[in-house]
Amino acid sequence: MDLRLAGKRALVTGSSSGLGEAIVKLLAAEGVAVVVHGRNEGRANAVAEAIRVGGGKAEVALGDLTTDAGADAVANAAQAFGPLDILVNNAGVFNNTGAVGRLSWTQATATDWAQIYNSNVISGVRMIQRLVPQMRERHWGRVIQIGGGLSQQPQAGGPDYNATLAARHNLAVSLARELKDTGVTSNVVAPGAILASEAARAQLIHMGQAHGWGETWEEIERNATQAMAPNDVGRLGRPEEIAAAVAYLASPVADYVSGATIRVDGGTIRSVI
Repeated sequence: MDLRLAGKRALVTGSSSGLGEAIVKLLAAEGVAVVVHGRNEGRANAVAEAIRVGGGKAEVALGDLTTDAGADAVANAAQAFGPLDILVNNAGVFNNTGAVGRLSWTQATATDWAQIYNSNVISGVRMIQRLVPQMRERHWGRVIQIGGGLSQQPQAGGPDYNATLAARHNLAVSLARELKDTGVTSNVVAPGAILASEAARAQLIHMGQAHGWGETWEEIERNATQAMAPNDVGRLGRPEEIAAAVAYLASPVADYVSGATIRVDGGTIRSVI
């Protein structure tokens, strides 16, 4: 299927690793001229170079989106070679403390809440404010937030993180209403539990051996999924599966989709809405 993305330009924030890297690489493979964003110059350049070696077009924009100055630098660098058609707000953090795992209600301070909100929500707002006006002027554009199922079915742990996902979902729908009749759409892709790296796979294998989840990777993945993030498919998602949903929403094929959430979670979230 031709998504008719050739010739478009896209910025994917937080695309020097993980989900963002998978998204930017798939968009480039579809003919999009992409801007790889990150704060680590070496990692961002490595992703961009891999795209170029594969025949794609890629530039790099470096900057900290938690500050206005950093957002200005990224927006300016991203538009240096032409206007952007697609903005994917993927950049964010699990927590701002450097701790392993999610903070509890008793651990997360008001400062923690403010910092993670700035990282996961306001950073995306900064990019929307800097890039969407030009999309409106050209009467075409795509804005996609990377959200998550915890926005709808939060757990006790990580209340600060869960709330930022809910905010991402909410602002995407509000933006869709604001962009009515402009040719610019706003949507959300909500991943479930994703096997985002080889390091995560190695960690799961180690955990699987400790918990008796099996000997083979297939057994460990199935049992780990059942123990930590049960879903109807019985495995973890892959970054490329999230990227495919983003590519669809970014394309002209999805002209009739706005204010929507596409869940890519194996059926983890059980909701008819």
